[in-house]
Parts: sequence; structure tokens; C-alpha cells
Amino acid sequence: MIPLYDTIPSRNTPVAMYILILANALVFLLQLELPPPVLEQFFHHFGIVPYRYTHPELAYFLGMRLDYWPFLTSMFLHGGWLHIVGNMWTLWIFGDNVEDRMGPLRFTLFYLCCGVIAGIVHVLTNPNSTVPTIGASGAISGVMGAYFVLYPYARVITLVPVFFYPLFVAFPAVVYLGIWFLIQFFNGVGSLLPSDQVGGIAWWAHIGGFAAGILLCPFFLRSRGPCRHCYPDEYKTELGWLQW
Repeated sequence: MIPLYDTIPSRNTPVAMYILILANALVFLLQLELPPPVLEQFFHHFGIVPYRYTHPELAYFLGMRLDYWPFLTSMFLHGGWLHIVGNMWTLWIFGDNVEDRMGPLRFTLFYLCCGVIAGIVHVLTNPNSTVPTIGASGAISGVMGAYFVLYPYARVITLVPVFFYPLFVAFPAVVYLGIWFLIQFFNGVGSLLPSDQVGGIAWWAHIGGFAAGILLCPFFLRSRGPCRHCYPDEYKTELGWLQW
């Protein structure tokens, strides 16, 4: 399922979302200038390598410094065009409405907190991995978790390829994000089972980020202003708030 857009327009210019997308794009352009051996070292230094934190003595012997900055810097690194375009497109769809409810500063702090928690969950569930984890998907999963709480009845227009036929479906956000989460969860459980194959997706970072978004969302919402007109997709959830 490929999300195309949602049906709730943003009320304010999503300044923080634009800045985050720009920052990711600039770092990715920097990556493109690096030769492969340097880029690999770059990922190991600024990406999250779980082994560095779970076996610090041995990691130091192998030349890995114990540095906690990667829990932040890893959010702005991506492994290729498909990786960054997919992440930034998802942030573009869900980020503006969440920023509407939080404001730019709180949204940025919320985004970073979700990304850090996602990284911690990844380390705890993959303690022996020496592969650097990069990408904004953990933080963006947190944004999706907040959207799940704030706009469950919004419609997400989704492209569902059926063989070679493009099928466009309008899913309620609670359905689309629920299906997305179940996919992450079952793949995450599967990744914990003994296997000769090692996946390249940090499933548990997605799960941790999504859960963090749901739990942290109420603490980052700004106080509501004067009552406003509701969009049709908001009625079922917003009316309960507007009475206050």
C-alpha cells in the first residue's frame, strides 16, 4: 500500500516539517559526494550500531567509540533514493496535520524524541548487530502514531497495486495505520526468530517509534485556540474536544 495523500488540509504552513525535509535532503546530497569507502565509515560513525552500546569494551577494541550522538544523527542519513523519497513522502503526508496541533517547536522536539526512542528500541531488540542503522523512519513512525491518535477518521488515499492494475482506495487513517503497524509487528516478531537471513529493515525501530508517538502525543499538544469549523473527516474526533 502506497499512501498518496490525506483528506485534511493543514491550517498553517508546516514550517518545521519543511525544515526537516530540507535537512534530510541536504545531508543526502552530501552523502552522494562521498566515495563508497568513506560513505561506509560515515554510516558507521553517525549511524546506530547496536553492538557499540551492548558490548562497549569489545566495540572499543574493534575501533568503535562509545558515542550517543548517532541516536540523533542517524535520523538524517539514508541509504538511497528510494529510502529518502519514501520517508520524506510519508512525512509530507502526515506531518503537516500533526504540526498543526503541536506547533513547529513542539513538533520538532516530538519528532526527535520519537526518533531517539525508536533507536533505543532497535538496540534493545538487535543487541548483537554490527550493521549501522540509518533513516528517519523511526521518527516518522512517531508522527504516524500521533496522526493515528489525532485523526483516526481522516481518509488516506492509497495506491494498492493489484498485479499490474493500480487500485486507488480511501482508507480511514485508523485502518491504514493499523494495517501498517501490524505489518511492522509481524515482521518484527519474525526478525527475532533464528534465521540465516538478516533483513535490512529496522522493524522494531518502526514499532518503537509508532508506540512512542501514541504515548507522547498528548504531552506535546498545544492549548486549543478558539473553536473553528471542522472538516468532514474530523467530526467524529474533534467534536469531543471542541465542547471544551
